[in-house]
Amino acid sequence: MEEVSSYEKALDVLSSFITLRSPADKGSKCSRFEFVFDYIKILDLEEPISKMKIIHVAGTKGKGSTCTFVESILRNCGFRTGLFTSPHLIDVRERFRVDGVDICEEKFSAHFWWCYDILKENTNEDLPMPFLFCFFTLLALKIFTAEQVDVVILEVGIGGRLDSTNLVQAPIVCGICSLGYDHVEILGDTLGQIAGEKAGIFKHGVPAFTVSQPDEAMSVLQEKASQLGVHLEVVPPLDANLLNGLKLGLEGEHQYQNAGLAVALCHTWLHRTGHLEITNLEQTSSLPESFIKGLTTANLQGRAQIVSDQHIDIECPGDLVFYLDGAHTSESMEICARWFSIAIKEDSQPRDNFRASHELVQMPPDERSGKNSIQILLFNCMSVRDPQLLLLRLIKTCASHGVRFKKALFVPNMTAFFKFGSHALPPTDSQVELSWQFTLQREWESLMQGNKVGGDGKSTDGVCEEVKDDLELSTKSCENSMVFSSLPLAIKWLRDSAKQNQSIRFQVLVTGSLHLMGEILKFIKK
Repeated sequence: MEEVSSYEKALDVLSSFITLRSPADKGSKCSRFEFVFDYIKILDLEEPISKMKIIHVAGTKGKGSTCTFVESILRNCGFRTGLFTSPHLIDVRERFRVDGVDICEEKFSAHFWWCYDILKENTNEDLPMPFLFCFFTLLALKIFTAEQVDVVILEVGIGGRLDSTNLVQAPIVCGICSLGYDHVEILGDTLGQIAGEKAGIFKHGVPAFTVSQPDEAMSVLQEKASQLGVHLEVVPPLDANLLNGLKLGLEGEHQYQNAGLAVALCHTWLHRTGHLEITNLEQTSSLPESFIKGLTTANLQGRAQIVSDQHIDIECPGDLVFYLDGAHTSESMEICARWFSIAIKEDSQPRDNFRASHELVQMPPDERSGKNSIQILLFNCMSVRDPQLLLLRLIKTCASHGVRFKKALFVPNMTAFFKFGSHALPPTDSQVELSWQFTLQREWESLMQGNKVGGDGKSTDGVCEEVKDDLELSTKSCENSMVFSSLPLAIKWLRDSAKQNQSIRFQVLVTGSLHLMGEILKFIKK
């Protein structure tokens, strides 16, 4: 019998941290924010953290992209970087990056067991083991201490005020990305309440930057900043002309907003840490070459990413292309839809080696391939989301660009959602619960029939039917949609459709959940 590695054992133990309880559940002892300071003392991390030169970033949309830009810029300026982000898409080590590279299994394992064993020995009923994200935060700071990084970039998990990353007492600079409605059950159901939680990362006298915000959110940010003596500056989107004809490494017009914030954070970090030789802070007509390189080479999976399906590329090159974006709020869904609508018209040949397969109203033949294109949606979202808001925003924004989906495919999560490592196995058919996917399908059919976007409003009753055809590919097929019991079966249907219709290019938008991005990347890259 093959011996389980120390790394695999660590992943198995991580699974024991996970429960269905929300980290912000006020009735749970192990979710209380103040415990994080006890954990820091136990791990003897107080002094190392106090010496770290930290950039702390919160927000609803764009946190990961902004942090990615910041890391890439400062790495290209010659600094050793430590980046802590969430969630991971394929491998848990993606959360912990040193000099732009995931921490290796050997180092992850060594630091994991060091933290875990000490915490296990020193926690009890009154001071329980930390919940998962808190443990990840502590582990990240241990890793960055050991790796002796010059700068630490911390992405907030949820909110800010009570997020475990807010253990940082003296960051160099703070950033607040675009704010919107998300995690309302934890953060509050108004933009003012949400902004108040995000502003919880502000520290007395530490400069902070944000982007243009709705009035309600901005007024709260400014009030919180004023109370703490924080100089809060609103940063405009980056001027594309400053890139000397190059493009940002992350796709989408919205990324210029994130890039503008990242540049401001990096400028201030350099200024406050005494590295004035790298950049002229007063000069706005140009960027240092290191900044340009950082911005144009930044990379982040699952956000506005175009991937051709190599499985069928040999037989039908370019006929199945996946357009991946982990949008999961109504605002980000509009941005995603706009990006997709423009990308399918601009990119006859995707730049990433992947392709999409979905059925939509046919687009005009591609000039270079002579093929018609159809668009398909591959979708899943968490049940705490409002599918009507997400899908309606997607449909309307795409329609405004002349794009209409011919089919929507709904799938469940492919892996056991609350497991890591060897436990993260695909569920068997008998374990698959599809009631949520059927809910999504009903909402889609209702929208497509015109109930919400104009039309005759006819009932969808009787339109759907149970289907068990070739290899039981589909569980339920309707006029405009299909539910599959697993992601691999949906992809098989797409691949078969592409092979059988070689005069058509399939362009598949995959969205609704970052977890879905990880699952499809893991599957199609095999």
